[in-house]
Formats: sequence, C-alpha cells, structure tokens
Amino acid sequence: MCGILGIVSKSPVNQLLYDGLLVLQHRGQDAAGIVTAHKNAFHMHKGGGLVRDVFRTRNMRSLVGNMGIAHVRYPTAGSPESTAEAQPFYVNSPFGIVLGHNGNLTNATQLNNELFRADLRHVNTNSDSEVLLNVLAHELQDSAKSYQLDPAAIFNAVSGVYTRCKGAYAVVAMIAGYGLLAFRDPHGIRPLVFGSIETEHGIEYLVASESVALDTLGFKLIRDIGPGEAVFIDEDGNFFSKQCVDNSSLNPCIFEYVYLARPDSLMDSISVYETRLNMGESLAKKIMRDMHHLDIDVVIPIPDSSRPSALQLANRLGLDFREGFVKNRYIGRTFIMQEGQQRRKTVRQKLNAMSVEFRGKNVLLVDDSIVRGTTSREIVQMAQEAGAHKVYFASAAPPVRFPNVYGIDMPTRQELIATGRNDDEIRKEIGADYLIYQDLSSLKKDIHRIKPSVNNFETSCFDGRYIAGDITPEYLAMIESQRNNGTVLSQAENSTQLDLSLVSSE
Repeated sequence: MCGILGIVSKSPVNQLLYDGLLVLQHRGQDAAGIVTAHKNAFHMHKGGGLVRDVFRTRNMRSLVGNMGIAHVRYPTAGSPESTAEAQPFYVNSPFGIVLGHNGNLTNATQLNNELFRADLRHVNTNSDSEVLLNVLAHELQDSAKSYQLDPAAIFNAVSGVYTRCKGAYAVVAMIAGYGLLAFRDPHGIRPLVFGSIETEHGIEYLVASESVALDTLGFKLIRDIGPGEAVFIDEDGNFFSKQCVDNSSLNPCIFEYVYLARPDSLMDSISVYETRLNMGESLAKKIMRDMHHLDIDVVIPIPDSSRPSALQLANRLGLDFREGFVKNRYIGRTFIMQEGQQRRKTVRQKLNAMSVEFRGKNVLLVDDSIVRGTTSREIVQMAQEAGAHKVYFASAAPPVRFPNVYGIDMPTRQELIATGRNDDEIRKEIGADYLIYQDLSSLKKDIHRIKPSVNNFETSCFDGRYIAGDITPEYLAMIESQRNNGTVLSQAENSTQLDLSLVSSE
C-alpha cells in the first residue's frame, strides 16, 4: 500500500514531489524518499517517518533537477524499523537506475536467490522492492544494444520483468540520462495513473498511485496505466507506451475502494467516493432484511473512511446520522500498527466518544471493515462507556478471513479476527450486541455498477482466491512463520553477500 510519484517537468520538481507525497501520505507513514535527476546524476534524500519530518529546507535545496520520483512506505515486506529499506532504491549497473514500488512480490525469495547465483547481483536489504530493482537492471542489461537504450529496449526489459516477477506491483523508476519509466503488474492489482499539464515550455507528465495527486498538483488525468502496460517519458518530455503482456487482465484490489484510497480519487476510472456510497446503500438493504427487528436510534460512523457509507445507510433507513466520535488527526493510522497493545492505546488517543450522542441510545456503528478486531473492540467499549444502551456494529466489507499477499499488511491468519470464527463468535469477541457484514457479491456489484466494464477484482482477503497464482498453503505458512519469528526475505544459503546498511537516520 505504498504511494509512488514520478514527474518529468520543464522546471525543478522537488517541491512538486514533496507536495505530492503529502497528498499520498495516507498510503504510508513509515518512511519517505525523493530522488531527482540532473545532468546524468541522481540526488537522493530519504528516511524514516512522515514526509514533513524527513525533509528539511536543506534537503529540498539539494534535490535539483527537472525529473524525479518519490515514495512513501508502508512496510508489507522487509523490516518496518529499517531505515535502509526506505525507498527509492538505487543501482549503478548497467545504468544508473532508481525505483519506487507499491505492492508485494510473492516469489521474492526465489528471485533473490536467482539474482545472487545466476545474475551475479548484490541485494543489500530484505526488501522485495530492491529485488524488483535488480531484476529490472538485469533485464535492461540484456536488452541494451552497445550499452545504449531506446524505448524498444526498455519495453523489452519490462517484458522480461513480467516473465520473472509474480505478485502485485506498480512501479516508477528513472534511468540516468534517459527518462522515467512506469509499469503495472499484468493483473492490475495495485493502482497507477498518469496525467499531464501544458506549460509555456512544453508538456509535463506526472505518474502517481492515485488521481488525487494529479488534481492537487494541477495536472489533468489522462488515464490509468493498464495491467501489463509500461510507459516511458524521456528527458525531453516525449511519451511512449507499450502493452508488454498479451494475456493481461484488470483485477483492481477491492480493498482500495473499501479503505486504502482517498475518497476523492478515481481508480481505474471508478470513483472511490461513489463506491462507498453504494456500499452504504447495499448494507442498508441487508439491514432492512436481517435487522428489521432491531430498534436503532442513531447511525454513527467510525471516522473517516466509513463516513460516506454510514451517511448513505442512514438516509436509506430514515435514521438520524450523528458524529459520535471526534478524531485526533495527529495520530497515525492504527491499521498500519502491528503490535496489539500499541494499537489499543492509540485507538483511545485517536478517537474520543461524545457521551451526548450515546447516552441511553441504541446505536448502529458503521465501519469500513473489521480486520484484526482490536479497533472494533475498543470502539464498542468506548460507546458502552459513553452510555449507549445497545451497540450494534455494521461492516461495509465482508469478513476478512484470509491473508493478503499483494501489498496489504494482512499476512497471518491468526491475526485476523474472522479466521475460524462465525459472525456470532466475532460479535462476542468485539463485545457488540449485534453484528452484520456486507456480502462480497454486493460489494462487487457496488463497484461494478459505476463502471460495468470492470468485472473482476482482487478479493483474496475475503475469499482466499489468489489471482496472481502460485499461492500455496506452504507459502502462507512460510510468510506467517517469517512474521511470527521476526525474520524476513532470505538470501541464498551460504551466500557471501554483506549486510551493508548505507543509510543512517538523522
């Protein structure tokens, strides 16, 4: 769930990249980085923390050049504490290449071993993004003609990446002296869009994870980069694109619409806000069918992502809609936090219940989803402590029962409250008086009816169907073991690679 940006401009891009990262901050709060290109040289600054904490005026002044990429990190592979795993990553052979990545490679361990034994390339960190960078570098080396690149050679290299890399990935990269490259996995799981702006000096291009970055920076959205498609923009602003996979298919991650993306974004030409309104309407229909016996006094959303669904639900049911929780916006996303006690404490810091909206009432709390259950349990308890007579809980998404291996932090089944439990058991775990989930079929229809041409979605966390393939029970057991034991991507046995941490935190 990282955020990526790439800009080819006619003027300095450092401020644009910084502003774009602020807009995409919700996609990752653990690290941030910017790389600019100027006269065949890269200028980089990255570190752990929020964008505003990583970059100072002195850092921005050193980021010179009219082309650059940027990244905010949300760790789904590697170590959350490692500053060395902040992106973008860099290699200098066969060309100077920097890369930022959103998603997960599901065959990263295999690729890491191949890179060491066959490609003779050094991988310095435990990040699958660095693995992807080195695969791209090797394929560019094989495609180069007399150590020179052209768009055809670059697209041929991307085709090689598609052949080797499995999983979900949206990528933005720069090649020193050539230009900016962006591509998306053949299944179109992770989002990637591009747009342009006409200036007096020529056309400028922007590539981003979400369309909201284009809106706020003044760029006009052109379209989404298609699954299996690569685009290349050279230093002069010439645009090239190619479909590099013949059998690609669009399967956008459904959780982007449920929770991850900003509501003012368009993803694969689908309004995130409209999908959430539709989710509320579908949920209201199910409540009228299955909960008509309940006496609900008021509908209260869990801020912020559930608000459109809750409002539409209340309107459809003819119930009062009230803001019962006040959110502290200076607290990080609890979804990202891995340690249970920290997450429970932070929920209390982030949300405060207003007793006037709860005292003596039967309240229906609406949330976008229930993942680990920690947040839901704390919120139900807060509502009860505020004086609620009955607390009903509605989830705008189906039960999350399976690990997500495509770039969302849901790697282990034992962390998911719905795994191995029925709805009533989940209700008891979170302490609610009644619990109702959205149906997966309804959720798909909520999105499909906005753009009927999109028929398939990545829904593995709900139904266990891993569309990118090769996800076996053994693989899930391996990543669960890595998560539980604190281990990460393994290098080849008996490897002589050094663990060189060349990034130090300030």
